Amino acid sequence: MPQNNQPGFSYSYLSLPNTFYSLEKPANFPTPDIMLWNRTLAEEKQFSNEQQKLLTDLLMGVQSYENLSSFAQAYAGHQFGHFTKLGDGRAIMLGEYQNNGQIFDIQLKGSGRTLYSRNGDGKATLKAMLREYLMSEAMHGLNITSSRSLAVIKTGEPVYRESAQEGAALVRMIKSHIRVGTFEYAAHITGSIDDLKAITNYSIKRLYPEVEQEENPVAGLLKKVMQEQIDLVANWMRVGFIHGVMNTDNVALSAETFDYGPCAFMNAYHPGTVYSSIDRDGRYAFGNQAPIIKWNMARFAETLLPILHPEQETSLRLAQAMFNEFDTQWNTAYYGVMLKKIGFDNNRPELYALVDELLNIMQNRGLDYTNTFRALSEEERPLDDEPLKPWKEKWYKAVAEAKGMEHARKIMKAHNPVYIPRNHLVEQALDDAVNGDMDLFERLSNVLSTPYTEQEGQENFTKPPQTDFDSSYQTYCGT
Repeated sequence: MPQNNQPGFSYSYLSLPNTFYSLEKPANFPTPDIMLWNRTLAEEKQFSNEQQKLLTDLLMGVQSYENLSSFAQAYAGHQFGHFTKLGDGRAIMLGEYQNNGQIFDIQLKGSGRTLYSRNGDGKATLKAMLREYLMSEAMHGLNITSSRSLAVIKTGEPVYRESAQEGAALVRMIKSHIRVGTFEYAAHITGSIDDLKAITNYSIKRLYPEVEQEENPVAGLLKKVMQEQIDLVANWMRVGFIHGVMNTDNVALSAETFDYGPCAFMNAYHPGTVYSSIDRDGRYAFGNQAPIIKWNMARFAETLLPILHPEQETSLRLAQAMFNEFDTQWNTAYYGVMLKKIGFDNNRPELYALVDELLNIMQNRGLDYTNTFRALSEEERPLDDEPLKPWKEKWYKAVAEAKGMEHARKIMKAHNPVYIPRNHLVEQALDDAVNGDMDLFERLSNVLSTPYTEQEGQENFTKPPQTDFDSSYQTYCGT
């Protein structure tokens, strides 16, 4: 495993065939300035003071990138159902950082053109990078597996989109950037069985070494990744998160949420909620996220068929057998987290109708998703909506027959956040920050770091926007 002392990175990914990457160096920015440095994350991941200085010196241009074996990854993907060849067009891997036996990718996003940039400039806007910093750290606070943001760097140069905007780059940490699209690249672009075996063996060793002991490690990888993705998306649904662009190149095998472009949080409950400007047909609407992750996992399974078993028919049978379990696994995961939202810590199918009935009432009444569930858990904020009364009578009875209301409220408070990144507040915070005022951004970040705890004087962060805001609100990819 190649080593580099600047700042102690390794490069295990470069042990793969070179078709999976291109050696690249980040662009030299005119006047880089570290706008945000995530000290909490740096301390959590045990970066030494020397390592932090080496990394910040690199980002500030004090030291050269020339001594790093930095690279961009090649991959493909189904984007809105259409297959295409892709790759890191505006991101470069600075290296791999090891902490407590785990490896984390350290990636610089917005770092300039690469072999895979096509017609893009490889750059990023300050607003888009601040959005990813805020949203990824908020997801971490919500106890949902996510990439993390270590820093935002102003680059000192304009980036041209609809108009000239201030440029920036983001330092992102994640267990791995290996995607379903990476496997699609091996299966459909290089077409090499050796390449497919290489990325499969590497992914198992790096992410899920426990499946090496199974009789069929490839089948074990498919089963493990499918379950991890189910658990991740179920938790998105728990907090009302809409990823917005669930293309296969945005599905990490490590089951971490990443690529926070047109993402948003739902206010009034409706399964058809879409905020993404590019999702014109609602493919990635809130309520479609379960069938889409199933579709994405089917694409992953297709890539593994040549190595799942030496006989094609047996490969198909093995994959189909696993997918026959998807709906059962989804229901177990989804209703498991949703039952916790109404106070039950045992996953009893006879209680599923309680969840469905409540959601139907919320949809018909246009009730706020976050505030409705949180109000159930707090005596001081009773939920008095008239159509909910018959449902509440059935709920009270079921709670009493379980472990009682005191126990139920403890469960609910642990799984129903008080605060989410309200879209109107996020937009205001980002606009203010781009204009030099970080006050709202910092206050919002602070509140979202402990979202399950009521914080005195922060009532404004619980309020949904005016109804006309949601009707016209759109999020964008940021490229």
